[in-house]
Amino acid sequence: MREALVFAAWRRIAGEGLCEHTAPVKLENATLTVAVRNLMWQRQLKDLGGQLLFKLNAALGTPTVSYIQVEIDEAAAASEQSTRRKNEGLDDAAAEQEITAELRAAATRIEDEELRRQFLAAAANCLVRKARTESRL
Repeated sequence: MREALVFAAWRRIAGEGLCEHTAPVKLENATLTVAVRNLMWQRQLKDLGGQLLFKLNAALGTPTVSYIQVEIDEAAAASEQSTRRKNEGLDDAAAEQEITAELRAAATRIEDEELRRQFLAAAANCLVRKARTESRL
């Protein structure tokens, strides 16, 4: 859940323009790995790294991330963009049914109301995608 929360916070602080070219990939220890499309975006993100790290931890309300590692992975960045576009078309009712009491309880600890909403939406959409994938197998 911590990773989902960090990913949701990343998407919020990065904004639409930056999210078009980046994708949070993993959170390991306190290092967030972000994929970018190319060297230009890697340089841009490294230049903004300190600001993004500050904004990310401020949005999370705790110093959860100590370093942002930027890797060039065009496929991951493109996949994130595609996933975001698909998520915009997800059935909200199906996603709402996936939110468990445990998820709601975890979300209550998030002080920022918009971040809390994004966290629940991201978690619900992940669960919907997981259920769809499992039903195809």
